[in-house]
Amino acid sequence: QAQLVESGGGSVQAGGSLKLSCAVYGFIPSPCGMAWYRQTPGKERDLVSKISDYGTTTYADSVKGRFTISQDNAKTMLFLQMNSLKTEDTAVYYCAAGVYSTTCQYTYWGEGTQVTVSS
Repeated sequence: QAQLVESGGGSVQAGGSLKLSCAVYGFIPSPCGMAWYRQTPGKERDLVSKISDYGTTTYADSVKGRFTISQDNAKTMLFLQMNSLKTEDTAVYYCAAGVYSTTCQYTYWGEGTQVTVSS
């Protein structure tokens, strides 16, 4: 059973940068990619960015040009470089690992790391 552990969250002023990391422990069967999601109180968890097992990246419109998703070569670490942060980026950020079963389903989740952006 794989475990995902996020780190790198914290408090930063608007315009600043943070880099989130997600360590993958254990085996993920039929991996199809990884992703970063975020959630604020009372709202659904939204996709921020994803990277396929082939390295194709996708970003939410709200973070395009500011955030960059990446992985290490061994695919045991997932990163999210966040630049030009805005107050609306404040959320708990979760990493997720996908398992292929007809489609890519994000089956494994970390516990989240808080990002707070102040004005």
